[in-house]
Amino acid sequence: MSVTDDALATAAAALGDTLRAQGLMMTTAESCTGGWVAKCLTDRAGSSDYVDSGLVTYSNAAKTGLLGVRESTLAEHGAVSDPVVREMVSGALAATGAGVAVAISGVAGPGGGSDDKPVGTVWFAWGRSAADTHSEVRHFDGDRDAVRRQAVLFALERVHGHLA
Repeated sequence: MSVTDDALATAAAALGDTLRAQGLMMTTAESCTGGWVAKCLTDRAGSSDYVDSGLVTYSNAAKTGLLGVRESTLAEHGAVSDPVVREMVSGALAATGAGVAVAISGVAGPGGGSDDKPVGTVWFAWGRSAADTHSEVRHFDGDRDAVRRQAVLFALERVHGHLA
């Protein structure tokens, strides 16, 4: 699936409109997408009405230090896992005070994949609190850019769907 800049802009605008209408501020906790979700949200003028912050926590040390992801969770499950993205959401909400967060951790490639987590495996979590956190894993095809674009679009759409 080819994700265009227009598709990303449209999804970001829809989410931004919903965040603004609900008076919510959003934060992102991104690993493999490197801040691309926050970039898409802030491409739009007036996004300071609904974007609180974007945290790029690419390394495990950043995940533990900035988001409070437990080292034991990383050791047991790996960075690309449901428990880690859920802790990333909780940590992002706690660190920023934002009303909603999205977390993304995956294997964008071209290397780094394994039998359990092949290239294109991306875990997502989103929610307004630990009790309201939802997660999902996706397996995307394509090169590094294609995997990342699909991940950004998926994240924007899932958060929007959750709030709408």
